[in-house]
Amino acid sequence: MKYIDQIELNGKRVLIRVDFNVPLDKDGRVTDDTRVRASLPTINYALAKGAKVIVASHLGRPKGKRVAEFSLKPVVQILSGLLKKDVVFVEDCVGEKVTQTVSNMKAGDLVLLENLRFYPGEDKNDAEFAQQLAALCDVYIDDAFAVSHRAAASNTAITQFVKVCAAGFLLKNEIEYFHKAMSNPARPLIAIIGGAKVSDKIRVLENLIDKVDKLIVGGGMAYTFLKAAGFGIGKSLCETDMLDLARKNYGKSQTEKCAVFIAGG
Repeated sequence: MKYIDQIELNGKRVLIRVDFNVPLDKDGRVTDDTRVRASLPTINYALAKGAKVIVASHLGRPKGKRVAEFSLKPVVQILSGLLKKDVVFVEDCVGEKVTQTVSNMKAGDLVLLENLRFYPGEDKNDAEFAQQLAALCDVYIDDAFAVSHRAAASNTAITQFVKVCAAGFLLKNEIEYFHKAMSNPARPLIAIIGGAKVSDKIRVLENLIDKVDKLIVGGGMAYTFLKAAGFGIGKSLCETDMLDLARKNYGKSQTEKCAVFIAGG
C-alpha cells in the first residue's frame, strides 16, 4: 500500500475520501468536529504540496436520495475555520457543475463535494458512479478508516479508474496501530465493537474472535446477538438474517476461549 507522502501531488487534482459523518443538532449545526480535525493532516499536506484538493464524504443514511438534513453544507464553516482558508462547496458530487468547478481550481484550492450517499451508486459500489468520481481527479487518497470495511463506489470501485491511489495519514496511523495491537498485543486483550448492523462488522468479528481474550459487542448490533442468545428485545433493531451467524460466532468464541459480552440497553 502506498501512502500520500510517497505520491507526487504538485499541480494534481487530488480527491481525498474522508469521513465527515459528523453529528448535527436539530438546527443542522455540527456538534462535534472530531472527525473533521482527524482529516486535517492529510488535507494540509496535500495543500502544502500544491495540490488541487477535492474532498468527498458521506453523512448519515439518505439511502440514495437528496435529503436536506444530510447535506454536508454545515461542515463548510467548520473546515474553513480549522484550515483558515476558503472552502468552496458544490451542492453535488458528480455532474456538470462539479466538473466545471474542479476545472477552474488552482493549486492550493479546496472544494468540498456534497454527500456521496445522495446517489444510490455509492452504497452499491456502482462502477458508473465511481467512474464519474474518478474523472474529477489525477490522484485518489483514501483517508476514511471508519468506512474502509464497506465496498462503496468512493473507496472500492473508484480505484479501478484512477491510476494513482494511496492512503492518507489517518488511515496509515490506524493500520499501523492495529498491526501493532494484533501482531504482538499486551494481554489480556479486549476489543469493543459497535454499530447498527452485524452485517457491516461480521468479518471484523470473525477475525477478532481468533485474537482477543474478551470481545464486547455494543450498539444496535448487540440486539441481534441478544435475540440469537434467546433474549427478548422488543422492537429494538435486529437483523434477522444475521441470527445464525451471530449464534455461530458466539459458539466459535467458546471454542477459541474468547469471552463475548453483549452490552445491550
